[in-house]
Amino acid sequence: MSEPVERVVRHFQEELEQLKTRLLEMGGLAEENVRLAVKGLVDRDHDLIDRVLVGDEPVNSLHIELDSRCFTLLALYQPMAADLRTIVAVVKINTDLERVGDLAVNIAEAARRYASHAPIKKLIDIPRMASIAQTMLRDALDAFVRRDLALAQNVIIEDDRLDALKTQIFRELLTFMLQDPSTIEPALDLILVSRHLERIGDHATNIAEDVIFIVSARDVRHHAGEGA
Repeated sequence: MSEPVERVVRHFQEELEQLKTRLLEMGGLAEENVRLAVKGLVDRDHDLIDRVLVGDEPVNSLHIELDSRCFTLLALYQPMAADLRTIVAVVKINTDLERVGDLAVNIAEAARRYASHAPIKKLIDIPRMASIAQTMLRDALDAFVRRDLALAQNVIIEDDRLDALKTQIFRELLTFMLQDPSTIEPALDLILVSRHLERIGDHATNIAEDVIFIVSARDVRHHAGEGA
């Protein structure tokens, strides 16, 4: 009796590991698209921008595949406790990563419009925002794989830095727009990019909150500022 049970358990764990591997692949693709979109913006590189605009399909395909894998595991094995929380979290993380891919496309679209105008200024804070958002995304996924509560908590804390930079960018660009109306269109695109990057940080934060849920069965959404 026990041998078939052990085989089922082993097969379930192998499927779960494969699920995590594919999720990390999706995260890597989404993060790379963000990196390319921001580099395309900074370098005014139309080829990079176009690569992002047409490169969203692999992320969308993985989104569909991962949902299918999750629902199959739930139906076949009816997992309990931490395994159930992990699969439910993967469904949510999968959606967060798909949206990060969409936001990379949005950044590329804004970059294409921005490149049709004269540069307003040297871009410093937007690449800084992008670097923080990408690190948050990477750390959130690392925390998921390693079940690392401290790393997940650090991602949530980092979100404040992104919010502060977005506010700083808005104020600076508002000054440009007030001084010179010809900068309004390109400045609005840079403000949009900063908002998209902030949203990527929000998705990384969602993933970090899911990690805390998996490991400790605590739902910390809307309670990030509360004591432990």
